[in-house]
Amino acid sequence: MTQTTTLTDDERWQIALAKDRRYDGAFVTGVHSTGIYCRPSCPARAPLRRNVRFYATPADAEGAGLRACKRCSPNTQSAEEACVLAAIAAIRADGAKTLDQLADLTGYSPTHFQRLFKRTVGLSPAAFARALREERVREALETGTSVTDALYQAGYSSPSRFYDGTKGRLGMTASDWQSGGEGRQIHWRVMQTTLGPMLVAATGKGVCCLSFGEGEAELRARFPKADLVEADDSFAALFDEVLTAVEQPGSDNAHIPLDVRGTAFQQACWEALRRIPAGETRSYGEQAAMLGNPKASRAVGSANGANAIAVLIPCHRVVPASGGVGGYAYGPEIKAELLKREQQR
Repeated sequence: MTQTTTLTDDERWQIALAKDRRYDGAFVTGVHSTGIYCRPSCPARAPLRRNVRFYATPADAEGAGLRACKRCSPNTQSAEEACVLAAIAAIRADGAKTLDQLADLTGYSPTHFQRLFKRTVGLSPAAFARALREERVREALETGTSVTDALYQAGYSSPSRFYDGTKGRLGMTASDWQSGGEGRQIHWRVMQTTLGPMLVAATGKGVCCLSFGEGEAELRARFPKADLVEADDSFAALFDEVLTAVEQPGSDNAHIPLDVRGTAFQQACWEALRRIPAGETRSYGEQAAMLGNPKASRAVGSANGANAIAVLIPCHRVVPASGGVGGYAYGPEIKAELLKREQQR
């Protein structure tokens, strides 16, 4: 179960569209047109957004007059879910455990437990433990703990193990995380496009944000302690290349540098997106298969939703297997137009 105290209803809706199994038990989705409530991962067809409300617990949903979905049984916990939750609790309490130790704890064979854990969480037990350590480092640094103390408290045997394990994933150094990104300069500009106003932002390393219908306020929410500077002419060439990539989606933009932050799993998902040829689409399951785990489609959907660099990391190329355009952070109309332009090219 994933903690969701900071999630908005829009984020919960995206989780429900992605059918992200990791959020099962964290909240339930109430469908008032049918009178039922479901897990976020319920395999049933997605309802209309206007008919949906979200509840913290099954009891809250039932108090609103809804009944449990018989297909996903949101008011019960399966034996497999209980085992995965027990394993997660053990990893959180004691740090990294071997696969054999976790399998013994749950009563499954190591091979079966590995498949079960990855299907439920979207990561292997080892990858989950690494992500947990990285998150603990971030949290410690943001409270003012020294870099060295934060690394050892999180379970790293040496600073070099942290830097080797997270190279290319955090997008900031440990010192940057200690200050919440304070002191980093992000240069930004809102540009007019045929798809509407587009926000582009970049560090000295590359583009860190590309979004539609957003401005300085939204950028500051993403990077609350960075030094936001309106881009001058030194960024004109880069931003013009970004504009061309948006107006002519499908053109070669691999040379445009990016500066992204994400977990190992998110970065792998984003790299897989960039390997989808322009003019083609993939389902979430097909994208998961590209990563070597066909059953991780829900986790893939969540990672795609965390993508802050539209078009250049083309999450618009992933559509529901059932047909249609599917959800998109900036509206299905923009997603449909991007796909249409790519297919025409």
